[in-house]
Amino acid sequence: VRCLWVVLPAAILWGASFPLGLAALASGEQDHGRLVGTIYAANTIGAIVGALGVSLVTIAWIGTQQTQRVLMALAAISALVLLLPTLNVETGKLVVKGKGIMFALVVLLTSAWLAKTVHPIPPLMIGYGRFTAYRLFNHGEFIYEGEGRNATLAVSRLSNGVLNYHNAGKVQASSEPQDMRLERMLGHLTTLIPAHPRRVLVIGCGAGVTAGAVSIDPAVESMTIAELEPLVPQVVSKYFSEENFSVVTNPKVKIEIDDGRHFLLTTKEKFDAITADPFDPWTKGAATLSTKEFYQLVRAHLNPGGIITVWVPLYENNVDAVKSELATFFSVFPNGQVWGNTQDTKGYDLVLAGRLDDAPINLDELSARLATPGYAEVVQSLQSIGFSSLDDLFATFAVRGADLQPWLADAQINRDRNLRLEFLAGLGLNEYQEDAIYQQMLAYRRFPASLFTGSPDRLASLAQAIGGRPQ
Repeated sequence: VRCLWVVLPAAILWGASFPLGLAALASGEQDHGRLVGTIYAANTIGAIVGALGVSLVTIAWIGTQQTQRVLMALAAISALVLLLPTLNVETGKLVVKGKGIMFALVVLLTSAWLAKTVHPIPPLMIGYGRFTAYRLFNHGEFIYEGEGRNATLAVSRLSNGVLNYHNAGKVQASSEPQDMRLERMLGHLTTLIPAHPRRVLVIGCGAGVTAGAVSIDPAVESMTIAELEPLVPQVVSKYFSEENFSVVTNPKVKIEIDDGRHFLLTTKEKFDAITADPFDPWTKGAATLSTKEFYQLVRAHLNPGGIITVWVPLYENNVDAVKSELATFFSVFPNGQVWGNTQDTKGYDLVLAGRLDDAPINLDELSARLATPGYAEVVQSLQSIGFSSLDDLFATFAVRGADLQPWLADAQINRDRNLRLEFLAGLGLNEYQEDAIYQQMLAYRRFPASLFTGSPDRLASLAQAIGGRPQ
């Protein structure tokens, strides 16, 4: 009903204005086809210019509230031009009559009253979108709201001090323990698994926690963050600098305001590690960062021994969508693995990791690396999220892609031409099957002896921490 109230009256009135426009321009024996074509062309050009100007310029410049008021003012001016002057048929001149002045006053007063009724977008709507009704009494304090060219952002602080980063109408990152664990785990696996992670690409800045975990690794010499919305780096550098190690101002970090996929399509750079943290797969456009073609593009931009890591949510998801995400990833990186981020020992979300080679993770070498003074900050970061040792970190191993193939036998591959994931994930929008899905995957877990190398004692300790039958 609200959509009808917003859209239908305007659509009817704009449609009714078309014959008035024809009548205003018609004269003599003018060709009717040319007249109609001219009106249509003007209307189409105006619609294109208006849509681009409002969405890319005006909203980012003055916000939705003021943009709506500007549009109402323009409509009022158009009405004044139409109603105020009257054509004197005898003299051919435009004159202003009392009736025109009366109409003009009505238009001005009505427009001013209507403009006053336009409110800013409620912070709660920015932050929680479709979940707004559930958050009326449990949303904390919104300390920032901002409208950009591509996204509307918010930052909220809960009563316990937890910070939430909102984008696309939901919490995309936070300082909650389970979220910090995932975000830093994603970043640290990206740099600790490969032997030489000198050049790293982070697709999607978000709160910057993953990028920050990458940036503090001494082996990383340069890092690029591809972020679509220009507001994001500014906002997170102010509100999440402690959680993200001030990554935005780190001298070895370069921010590229660009779509991550477009950046890869247009750059000649290659990287030792690429990590992607897209929106939830049911969010419009997010599925394009999980297609087979995207992973093939990533593979082409990895140096020998390079790695890609990807976040996959299990919550607000379903079995078919998770299978599609994993099967698509393993179709390009068949030697990939699944790492689990659990909440209270139950399934929550995942990290996928895939490499160009099959070189094992050298536990002895990695342990020696973490023992050096340069890695003190990395060690402290790992400890802050509950990983006090390498065994704790690598015990998050869930299953190898090769072992998971029977479970993925009926999975639908997400391709550019079908974007199946977006539709499959949409069917699981309000489902919470995360632990059930995770337990199905764990049924195929084996200790991956070929994935690790090191002293017998260290391998035995890790095998015990991981559990599962050796293979």
